[in-house]
Amino acid sequence: MTSYIFKYDLAQAYFPDVSPASAARLLNRELHHNPDLWQSLLDANYSPSQKRFTPLQVQIIYRYLGEP
Repeated sequence: MTSYIFKYDLAQAYFPDVSPASAARLLNRELHHNPDLWQSLLDANYSPSQKRFTPLQVQIIYRYLGEP
């Protein structure tokens, strides 16, 4: 079973050359600026206040952004 992934960890994987806080902001911007991705996450019970992504949510992000 795949475990949950912390938002900061996934953000750092996508944006390794910036601070964790900056990486999180950049990832959030990517999520919000792609309406299809955003809706898919919401359909997968995503909440912006979550600290971790579910395995399904990570798969959705990978589908739209590619793997880091």
